[in-house]
Amino acid sequence: MSENKTKNEIEDKIQENISHENSNTILDENLLDSEATISIETDSLTSDNNDTKENDLVDFEKVDNEYVFSNPDDNNVNNSDNIENGVSNISSDEELKEKKFEIKNQVSEKSHKKTIIGISIALIIIILLFILLSTIFAIVTSYKKTIINGVSIKDINVSGLTKEQALDEITKSFNEKLSKDLTLKHNEYEINIFPEQFNVSFDLEKAVDMAYSKGRSGNIFQNNYEIIISRISGIKITPGFTYNEDSFKSLVAEIETNLSDRLVEPSYYIDGNNLILTKGKDGVVVDSEKLKNDIIYAVNNIDNSENTIEIPTIYKTASTLDINKIHSEVYRAPQDAYYTTNPYAVYPHVDGIDFKISVEEAINGYNVSQDSFQIPLKVLSPNVTTNQIGTEAFPNLLASFSTSFSTRNTNRSTNIRLATSKINGTVVMPGETFSYNQTVGRRTAAAGFKEAGVYSGGEVTTGIGGGICQVSSTLYNSVLLSNLEIVERYNHGFNPGYVPAGRDATVSWGGPDFKFKNSRAYPIKIDATVSGGTILIKIWGLKGDNEYDVEIQSYITSYIQYKTTEKKDPALAKGATKVIQSGSNGCRSVCYRILKQNGNVISKTLISNDTYSPHNKIVAVGTKE
Repeated sequence: MSENKTKNEIEDKIQENISHENSNTILDENLLDSEATISIETDSLTSDNNDTKENDLVDFEKVDNEYVFSNPDDNNVNNSDNIENGVSNISSDEELKEKKFEIKNQVSEKSHKKTIIGISIALIIIILLFILLSTIFAIVTSYKKTIINGVSIKDINVSGLTKEQALDEITKSFNEKLSKDLTLKHNEYEINIFPEQFNVSFDLEKAVDMAYSKGRSGNIFQNNYEIIISRISGIKITPGFTYNEDSFKSLVAEIETNLSDRLVEPSYYIDGNNLILTKGKDGVVVDSEKLKNDIIYAVNNIDNSENTIEIPTIYKTASTLDINKIHSEVYRAPQDAYYTTNPYAVYPHVDGIDFKISVEEAINGYNVSQDSFQIPLKVLSPNVTTNQIGTEAFPNLLASFSTSFSTRNTNRSTNIRLATSKINGTVVMPGETFSYNQTVGRRTAAAGFKEAGVYSGGEVTTGIGGGICQVSSTLYNSVLLSNLEIVERYNHGFNPGYVPAGRDATVSWGGPDFKFKNSRAYPIKIDATVSGGTILIKIWGLKGDNEYDVEIQSYITSYIQYKTTEKKDPALAKGATKVIQSGSNGCRSVCYRILKQNGNVISKTLISNDTYSPHNKIVAVGTKE
């Protein structure tokens, strides 16, 4: 039965798929889905008849349920032997199925291989095209001398510009930024500053080099990636900048001095035969780190409309004085001053000091006092003071310096004479640090100081002790020329004029101080006098074997143009103007100390790099109707 079933299926398929004469004819792939497939070549069925052609296809014919071969060109029916041979070549169901699966797998494998080969070829072509186009793109960009599209330096578009054009463009813009002022404000206190005061300098050349390197500094793929990113989302370059830290510290010191609600720490000092105790006052100190960050941010974004900075402050509680501790520090037995000449040595006198009142009385009096309390002292004077041993103990004049002042301003002259007298005769031992504020003491009316001109908030105003900075500046120059170590010194906010720029030393009680250390091996003595309108300060000591000739060199490096500001004046007729303060330029300066021996320069040391603000011209504009 299975043989008859197979024959029936074969008969159906053969009748449907007989094709024209063709050697090695293979059934169409559609036959692979059938239960059986057969391909019969004419050379497998050889007829005894010599007239039968090679490679002719033969057909099965069913006659009385028997299969016979029929030749299209020959009606010979005597081919029973060929029928048996043809039927014997028919495979079984299992063989046909295996054949079908084998052919399917071969076709599938060939098709898969062709797909992979096609995809691989396409990818290779795409990669080669990308490399080719990238190479061309990179070569074209490298030959261009302009910055690629989409690059900006601090919001300034420099696309398509050469390095020189870009530098000119951003230099013009940044110079304009640096000329804009910033207002620092705290309550009623205001001060205008300019970035130039801090020697703010943007590294524009480096920023331009960085902009030009975009799309050029890497390999082909990195360069093209940068070019694409720049075109899509843009590349923004922020130039770095530097500033002068010392100028900033001077600004903070000036601000703290002028804040009405500033912290005042308690202090004490000896004035004659009295110990003056001053109470502190809770208040604010400038948060210098935050202020610095705020100024840096403002300078970096100075084209913003907001140019006012609220001065950041920190509220602090003033400390309290420990009277018992002060008594132990103040009390001492007197010691005579003396010196020796072989070797030279000076031993300064020491006053014996004690409270005239008991410690308990001092504590009670201080607690009930308002701002200050005065403790009378018993000064136990030695038999020989340091001043009494004379100049023979200080045989060599190390340096001297003088400045001039107008005696017509009597208050200022009084302050100068008083401050000079307080530092006169001071002996500073080797390694000891001299403090101008501690030596002169607090500038108060009770101490004899007068109201005189001072700088405050960019304007000339009056304050107790005006003029004493000229004494500290004169002393500063004598100290420099004596080759002593500077411990603390601040320049004025404005060029004071009585010494060259870079050679002044501003002081303020509770604020900036001038301090120096006796870095020599022998004690030094300050000889300070005032005669007419001249302050003369000499420093005496003992010259060593390896002594230097000292020169101080200072000069102005650049000027800062003053601005004109207006103030509304309701007492002045509307539209009328009046100059309240004339303008003068500020400047930047440097100061060097040069040491020489036998006329040869041994060293040249930078002492300071200072900035002085301009005096802005102030014009009152009337608003009175």
